Amino acid sequence: MFSKLLLATDGSDHSHRAADKAIELAKLTGHSCIEIVYVVDVNKSKSDVLQYGDSSSVLKIREKMLSVFRDKFKKVGIFSKITILHGLPAETMIQYANENSFDCFILGSRGRSKVQTMILGKVSHKVMKHVNIPILLVK
Repeated sequence: MFSKLLLATDGSDHSHRAADKAIELAKLTGHSCIEIVYVVDVNKSKSDVLQYGDSSSVLKIREKMLSVFRDKFKKVGIFSKITILHGLPAETMIQYANENSFDCFILGSRGRSKVQTMILGKVSHKVMKHVNIPILLVK
C-alpha cells in the first residue's frame, strides 16, 4: 500500500507533526521507507549565508535539522533517506514527487514563514494542487 513515503520538511513544528504521522503510516505497512526532502530555497540561500557567516555554517545547521528527523525514524526502526534539493520549494517538491514514484507525500500545512502561518501555507497549497500522488497534509 504505502511503502515509499515522501516527507517534506523545513524544520518547523508542522514538519515535526508531519514526521510523526509518517511514522504512524509507515508502521501500518511494516516495511516502509521514508524519504526526507528539504529544498534549499534559491531566493533565500544568499541571505542565510549572510545571516550565519558562511556557507559551511548554513550547511551544518541544515544537516543538524535533518538529522533530528532521521534519528526520529531510526529510533522506531524505520529506514529513512535524506535528500536535499535546490530551487523554489513548491515547484521543486512537486517535480520531485511526480517523477519518483512515491506512494504518498506527507507535509505540514504551514512552514516557517510568519506570513504563511495566517493561511494555509503557500507551498502546501501549491503542492496540493499539482502533485499527482496521494497527499497527507498535517496540521
